[in-house]
Parts: sequence; structure tokens; C-alpha cells
Amino acid sequence: MQTTSTYKILVVDDDPDIVEMLHYNLTREGYHVAQAGNGKTAIEEAQAFKPDIILLDVMMPVLDGIAACRQLRDISEFRHTHIIFLTARSEEFSEVAAFEAGADDFLTKPIKPRALLSRLAAFKRRDAQQDEISNVIEIAGLRIDRTSFAVYKGDSKITLPKKEFELLSFLAATPNKVFSREELLHNIWGSDVYVIARTVDVHIRKVREKIGEENIRTIKGVGYKFNTD
Repeated sequence: MQTTSTYKILVVDDDPDIVEMLHYNLTREGYHVAQAGNGKTAIEEAQAFKPDIILLDVMMPVLDGIAACRQLRDISEFRHTHIIFLTARSEEFSEVAAFEAGADDFLTKPIKPRALLSRLAAFKRRDAQQDEISNVIEIAGLRIDRTSFAVYKGDSKITLPKKEFELLSFLAATPNKVFSREELLHNIWGSDVYVIARTVDVHIRKVREKIGEENIRTIKGVGYKFNTD
């Protein structure tokens, strides 16, 4: 687990005033900070800087945040990097579109430094909790290695983005127990992160596409469970 002083954050926004404000507040807290002014440059900078967290504006020239997020998630080393979208209230912005692209969270502009630092601290706490997990789950033909974020079905390795992996791992750890969307949101995204219940449905659908429909069952009107029946 990294300390604050070694956590690296990439700030991506085409507004230099926002970049300067975020850079000032983050470096004052001991974070290492790099910056980019559009999505294309962000991808190049991410590959050189290797950030732990990316703060990504939505509306940018050259390559917007949604497209940049999708491209970053297609690069193996960034599949588990935390990506937080920055969006203006006036933008016609869909939370579902953000999470479909692979976002972990989003913040609404104007960015309040205290709220941002609190959000970053929440991600760090979850990283610390994940570092303490060192077991492997073998269930229903799947082998879920929670130390390497790897899922195996038979001889095939299945690659899942971090939130999809955490969701599968959480459900599989307590098979046949039904969890409501609210419980899943709280346990996977945390109480410090604002996401909608639809986010769970999006991630469940993506997990099913990769591991098969039979492992996760929908309990209508209640939620989801990992099925071993």
C-alpha cells in the first residue's frame, strides 16, 4: 500500500485555472502531480507518469474524457487505475455513460478542494483494505485470485476492470446470499462516492458478458446473488 507522499495523480483539464488550483491543493497534501490539457495528451502522460488516480475532465478538445477513459481502460496497466471524472453542472452528462466508459466516480464543478481530498482519501482506504486480502476463491468453475485481480474459468484467464472484479469477488465471497443494489453500492463504491443504483446493473451486465450468465442471478425487486444452485 502506498502512502500519500508516493500517490501519483494525473490532472486532465483544458482549463489552466482548474489545473493550477488542483495542482496546488494536491501537492500541498503531499501527492505527486502531473497534468495534461486534453484526452490525447492524458493517455501519453499516463503511460509515462504511471498515475494511481486520474482526474479527468469530460469536455475537452482533441479527445474528450469519455473517449480517453475508454482508451485508458483498454491499456492493461490502467485497468485498475482510479479514474474520477470532472464535469460541469451545465453539461448534458450521463452518469451511466461515465461508468460505462470505466469511471470509478465523478465530481461536479466547481471543484471543492475539501470534497476532492475526502474522495481521494476514500479511494486510498479501499486500496489499503484490498491490500490486506490475500485469499483465492474457487467456486462454480471460477478461480478468483484477489491478490492479483485475476479470474480464471477453466484454463482461460478473464480480465476484468477493477470495479467489475471487486463486484464479482464480493458476491462470490458469500455465495447464494442476496445483496440489494444499495448494499453493493456501499460495499464496492463506498459511502463517500456518489453513484446511482443503475451503476450496479451496468457492472453486473459487463461481468456476465465475460464470465457467463449463470453465475450471477437477479432476484427481481431485491438485488443480486452469486449462484451455485
